This record gives sequence, C-alpha cells and structure tokens, in this order.
Amino acid sequence: MVCGGFACSKNCLCALNLLYTLVSLLLIGIAAWGIGFGLISSLRVVGVVIAVGIFLFLIALVGLIGAVKHHQVLLFFYMIILLLVFIVQFSVSCACLALNQAQQGQLLEVGWNNTASARNDIQRNLNCCGFRSFNPNDTCLASCFKSSHPCSPCAPIIGKYAGEVLRFVGGIGLFFSFTEILGVWLTYRYRNQKDPRANPSAFL
Repeated sequence: MVCGGFACSKNCLCALNLLYTLVSLLLIGIAAWGIGFGLISSLRVVGVVIAVGIFLFLIALVGLIGAVKHHQVLLFFYMIILLLVFIVQFSVSCACLALNQAQQGQLLEVGWNNTASARNDIQRNLNCCGFRSFNPNDTCLASCFKSSHPCSPCAPIIGKYAGEVLRFVGGIGLFFSFTEILGVWLTYRYRNQKDPRANPSAFL
C-alpha cells in the first residue's frame, strides 16, 4: 500500500495522536513533579498546566478512537477542535516571539502583581525580593531576607530568562501548531477515504 492510501493515513493519524497523548501526560507529570518537590506552590499555575494536559489528552483520545474505528462523527469533531486549537496556539506563539523587552517587562509586572503564590516561588527560588523595589515591611521568602542580607530586585533576574523562555515557548508552540494543521489535513483526507476491508454497502 503506497503512502497516501487508507492504511497510511490511519497509521499517521494514530501516531500523531499517540504523540499528543505522551505530551499531555508529560505536562501533567511536570505539574505533579513541581508540586511534589516544592518548586511550585501556585495552584493557579499548576491548575492551568494540568487543565491543558487533560484537554490535550481528551483531544488525542477522540482522535485515536476516531482513527482506529474510522468514525466519521468523532473525526469531524476532532478536525474542528484541532483547527481551533491551531488558530489559538499559532497566534499565541507568534505573540511570544514578537514581544520586545519593554513589552516583556510589562507582561512580567502584570503577572507579578496578580499571582501572590507564584511571586513567593520566584522570590524563594531566585533569592530576590520585590519586582523593581522592595518594601521592608512586606514579607519575602528569599534566604537573603531571612539572613538580613541586602536582596536584589527580581525584575533584572527574571528579565535575563524571560526572552529565552518566551522564544522557547513560542518555538515549541509553532512546532506543535504545524503538527496540528497536519492533523487537520490527515483527518480530512482520512474521512474521505473508503476502508478497503469494509462492506461495500456499509455507510461510512
């Protein structure tokens, strides 16, 4: 069977959804590992990562079942959901890659002011206090504050890694967005192919 036939489309679609399943389990595992080792205490951050992992797992499960059974309804919904995810992910990835340093600073400051638990994790792990300045009356979990040593603000330290992280996230997002559009194309082609082993009079 040449690649492009029914069997090849089915196998490629199954392999793609197995990849998505592994990525979803990896996301859930990383969130659990971060909580278990005390690296992340923000339930909001962990909840978002776990929710994305579960959502991706469910999408992959729908695609895998649809591919194995050649189920027209499941494949249709899988194709539509994957297309919507592609649009959102492609837009976010391009935005991550297009942010300049000033915009990165503004984004980090908004996140700093709105997530108290994540702010505590950053101060503790990076050994810094405050974003650009620190009020001595505020609490800080950094070891420098506990030992009464002068603490550096967190903004310059975070800024060193923010650009690299955004480029990494944007690059990974772009890569997976292209796999998603590949999945949409494979699903569209696979839905319109006839199973050679099926009853010729069966409704597909």
